[in-house]
This record gives sequence, C-alpha cells and structure tokens, in this order.
Amino acid sequence: MAGSYEDRDGKIWMDGKLVDWRDANVHILTHALHYASSVFEGERCYNGKIFKGVEHSERLRKSANLLDMEIPYSVEEIEKAKYDMLKANGWTDAYVRAVAWRGAGEDMGVSARKNPVRLAVAGWEWGNYYGDAKMKGAKLDIAKWRRPDPRTIPAEAKAAGLYMICTMSKHAAEDRGYSDALFMDWRGYVAEATGANIFFVKDGEVHTPKADVFLNGITRRTVIGLLEEKGITVHERLIEPTELAEFEQCWLTGTAAEVTPVSQIREFNFEVGALTRDIAETYEKLVRA
Repeated sequence: MAGSYEDRDGKIWMDGKLVDWRDANVHILTHALHYASSVFEGERCYNGKIFKGVEHSERLRKSANLLDMEIPYSVEEIEKAKYDMLKANGWTDAYVRAVAWRGAGEDMGVSARKNPVRLAVAGWEWGNYYGDAKMKGAKLDIAKWRRPDPRTIPAEAKAAGLYMICTMSKHAAEDRGYSDALFMDWRGYVAEATGANIFFVKDGEVHTPKADVFLNGITRRTVIGLLEEKGITVHERLIEPTELAEFEQCWLTGTAAEVTPVSQIREFNFEVGALTRDIAETYEKLVRA
C-alpha cells in the first residue's frame, strides 16, 4: 500500500464498527489534537497472529488510565477489534495501530471530563522500519533533547505527546544523514532511540539502559528473556555516554524496529556481530512460530 495515509482503500475499526478507510475522520475540535490526550499501541501481525497482542491491549488501557482516561472497551473487545480489522482487509502480515483519544465534546479547554474517549484500530502492510539497516546496521545521531524526569511526565504511558521530541530528533538526525537519534535522559545517562530501546555488547555480555525514565518496551522485555534463556548475562543499568567507546556491538528493539543492528552512533562504530545476528534470528523465529 502506498500514498497518503488518508486516501487509501480498506477498512478501519472505529468506535465499535468497521468503516471505510476514507471515512475514518474526527472533528477539528477533537481534544487530542489540541492537548495530546491520546495513547496508542504499535503491534505486528505475523502469519495471522498478533505478537503479544493481549500485552499490547493491556498496556493501551494502562496508558489511558495514566492519562486519566478510561477506554470504554475491555482487553477482549480490543483484541476482537484488531482481528476484525485484519480480516476485513485480508491481511495476515501487517502492522497494527490501536489508538485511544479524547474526542470532541462539551469541553474545549485543558479539562475534558465531558468529552468521550474514543478508540480506533487501523493497520497497514509495513516492511523493515529502518530499511536496509536491518542487515547493514542503523546509524544514529545523538539528540539534543533528553528524556525527561519521570516526575514531569507519565513515563510508563505510550502517549502521543511524549513523542514530540522524538519527531524533532528523528528529523534532525535524517537531515544529518543518520537513520535515527539516541536520547540521553535528564540525568545524562544513555536512554533510548526515538522509537526503540537499545542494547550493547561487551565481552560477551549484554548491557541495556535501566528502564526507569522511559517505556519498558514489550520487545525489550522479550529480547531480555531470550538472552537469558541462552545463558547470556544481561545488565540493566545506568550507562554513561563515555561507555559507548567500549561497546563492541549494538542493536535496537521495538515492535516496528524488531531487532535492528546499529553500526554507528556518531563517532562510535559497532560490529554487526554474531550475538546481534543470533538474537535477531531468534526473535524472528519466535514471532513467526
């Protein structure tokens, strides 16, 4: 599928029913458009099965609650909506996007208690998020923005507003010839990329930033479990930027990114090594099992 995302054939599940793609619209005074009162999930369907779909639906509801919203659908109903959407479009392999938001209603200010919480589920066929970097390794810039103190934002929510600095940082990185950007956190420690968690390898052991200021990704947790099953030591800890020079391998994880090797972070270079390739292959087998 190509072209503008607003002008396509297909079906989108919206507020309890399937609607034509081009009719899946909201009013200009939708609260989420003005105040970022929106949460979402990105998921992948492989061979007709959404990988860890229930976990994603549970997190969607948790994210909404963290933003003081109650999604009017249960986890079971959200799961059914996803598969109804996939079936209506004839997809067995696709990216799935569930999004909940405060719609238009009686309130049009910061407060929005009188406005309905709405839910939609869309999807599209999507290849490698980083293109050929999936084999060669992505190249990362270092963002000027930082992941904020979790006392200032709901860091455990997958909330639309938290991606504002991600968009700006990815644009800046692309302008400089990179695939993506790496964030430091508010304390100066290594955090994550704009839409993916990060892992490093040193002396056969894996190091990944402690998920205390950013979203602890479902793919991140899955990969940690796979590494532990292989008997590989995983250190979840605070990582200083100066340590980048010491690491031998690096990769990103995320639903969209899957497991993508990193070959460069600014002046630091990494090998797309055996462990990186092994964990990428193991993850690929798992999601398609």
